[in-house]
Amino acid sequence: MVKRRFGVATLVALGLVGALHLANPAPADASIHEIIAALCRAGGEEVVPPGINRDGNSFLASLMATGFITSIDFSDPSQVVIHFDPTIPASKYMSAGFDLTIPDGFAPGVDLVLSPLVIPDPNFPAHASCHNLQ
Repeated sequence: MVKRRFGVATLVALGLVGALHLANPAPADASIHEIIAALCRAGGEEVVPPGINRDGNSFLASLMATGFITSIDFSDPSQVVIHFDPTIPASKYMSAGFDLTIPDGFAPGVDLVLSPLVIPDPNFPAHASCHNLQ
């Protein structure tokens, strides 16, 4: 009988410890999208919270995974072309209707082409409330 009470008491104690642990979750790291943070920060201060922070991966991995960046073309040694699809549901941007070439934007002697140039979508809430975009 004593062993049975001890077993029940142990189970109740473990259940309470488990419930308390779930009631007080550990703090989580916050992340915001680096591009939106860069657009909306004032005067060049550091973005807080930081952008995507999974194992040091850059935001490019996420943009490619969602399909916003469809490809990055390195076939021409004088330019790198980043192809965007601003029509995907996850996009917060829209096409400006033309490509933008940034001379030496990738490296000296290698232009960077944004195809098409994407601009903030004024209907996206983060852009609508960003003072730098108004």
